[in-house]
Amino acid sequence: MTTTSTTATTSPGSAPRPRLFRLPDFRRLWIGDTVSQAGTAVTVLALPLVAIGPLGASPFEAGLLVMCEYLGFLLLGLPAGAWVDRMRSRRVMIVGDVGRAALLATLPLAAWLDVLTLPQLYGVAFGLSVLTAFFDIAYQSQLPRLVDEGRLVEANVALEASRTVTAAGGPGAGGALVAAVTAPVALAVDALSFLASALLLSRIRRPDPKPEPRPGARLRDEIAEGLRFVFRDRLLRALTLTAAISNLCGTIGTSMLLVLLAGELGLSPFLCGLVFTAEAVGGFLGSLLTTKVAARLGQGRAMCASVVVSGALWLLALPFFHADWRYAVACALQGLGWTAFMTFRISSVALRQRVTPAPLLGRVTATVRFVVWGAMPLGALAGGLLGEYAGVRTALWTGGVGELLAVIPLLLVALRGRRGAAPADVATRG
Repeated sequence: MTTTSTTATTSPGSAPRPRLFRLPDFRRLWIGDTVSQAGTAVTVLALPLVAIGPLGASPFEAGLLVMCEYLGFLLLGLPAGAWVDRMRSRRVMIVGDVGRAALLATLPLAAWLDVLTLPQLYGVAFGLSVLTAFFDIAYQSQLPRLVDEGRLVEANVALEASRTVTAAGGPGAGGALVAAVTAPVALAVDALSFLASALLLSRIRRPDPKPEPRPGARLRDEIAEGLRFVFRDRLLRALTLTAAISNLCGTIGTSMLLVLLAGELGLSPFLCGLVFTAEAVGGFLGSLLTTKVAARLGQGRAMCASVVVSGALWLLALPFFHADWRYAVACALQGLGWTAFMTFRISSVALRQRVTPAPLLGRVTATVRFVVWGAMPLGALAGGLLGEYAGVRTALWTGGVGELLAVIPLLLVALRGRRGAAPADVATRG
């Protein structure tokens, strides 16, 4: 039956549930994350522009910067999950926000004193990656505590939609901001956004109890437990490997994208930001379509199609990256690629949260992040080397072709199922 505007649709005989955004604690988490993501959208453009512009970074040095932005997940991703499972997750998130604000604030200060260098930029990027590793693990452990299991997909859709909405205007506005006040000053905006996020998270009223200690538990054993859970489960293993291959190959190309746009093509910061805006708009549309696509194709087939179509669209976009009308076509194709990819991105996270026991969620999230995000600094390093010695466009093409291979783990799971079942269906049969 259809309820009033204050409740969600329910089945006959069931008690009405409040709409998702009428849950105060989820709303605070959602707003806090949205504010933080809005500032981060500026950093996506400003941090590499500082390296490429005022500091004159080469393609390899720009690739090293992107590598540092994700290196924390590779070096600390696994123990971070075990540590988060021993701590209050919301407190971890607040400390992560405050720490990131402090790191970013050092950049405009150094620029003002005329002492900003590439090593400092690398150090700040690495510090941000470490704090983000802890924040994101705690974030995904916190969400299931604020909404019930039946709303995890809805909650993830809402969060992804808000992220892409803020990101839609962020890079374009960031490009204008960089042009007006310089990139280091624009980074101060992101620092303020992290402080605002920390304030909102601190107002969540749901208890954030410290996990019960596990007598005799060793860090190494807890890490191994998370690894075993992920890699012994066929579906979780396939989802993790697919995301890792996509990130590895995607970062090979994207680490060189701004080098191409700002360096070789000489586009303004505002025009450089348009490609990220197109991605965000496409991602927002994709987040709205995710549940419909999954319902029509089945979750497993929808995720496979999502990865293949997004990779194909990226390859179609590459020939159009030129400093003329073709750039608009490239941005449009890039946006459509993100529209397609959101089905895999949202569905895989919700599925992992649904099948993982709560006490293991931090370690499982850390394991997945270690593999998936840990592939990104390796991709950035490979992209920097390719860009330096084989050419920036060669790096872009290499990454694009590689992304099409990401669907293979999901397809193998489907082929092992009876009658070519989709991955999600295979998982339900164990």
